[in-house]
Amino acid sequence: MNATLAAEEVLYRPATLRDVSAMAQLRSEHWGHAPDWEHTVAAYLSGEHHPRHALLPRVAILAEQDGEIIGFIAGHLTRRHQCQGELQWINVSASQRRQGVATGLLHELAGWFLSHDAHRVCVDVQPRNRTARAFYSCHGAEPLNDHWMIWNDVASAASAE
Repeated sequence: MNATLAAEEVLYRPATLRDVSAMAQLRSEHWGHAPDWEHTVAAYLSGEHHPRHALLPRVAILAEQDGEIIGFIAGHLTRRHQCQGELQWINVSASQRRQGVATGLLHELAGWFLSHDAHRVCVDVQPRNRTARAFYSCHGAEPLNDHWMIWNDVASAASAE
């Protein structure tokens, strides 16, 4: 994956284990505690934590601005719900929301899925999380059931604005 520079000077790059602490901090803004997320994120990236039906490989992509991690997205190949890929996590810092960072991250992950021939991609999203459901819908996902949404062809997420 090549790092790209977007209009807002956001750099997208693959995450490494050195980035786990910052990723855990972003996760903990809304769910749990950073130390717990540090363990989970590190185990996910190193292939030791496997969500149900998850396959290798997996990836996490960071969004950086002025040297600060402002968001990330993670996904892996899967067999869950007859999908080929699954979006595991997406987080953007509160101060950077509604600025196109999540869209940029989704485009990057969709490109990764396509490069791994994974077109049918799903994401677990709580029914009450209207913001996330609207975001995914805007980028081509459709409801699969109460908790899951699906891109029947994630190429729509790679190009949707």
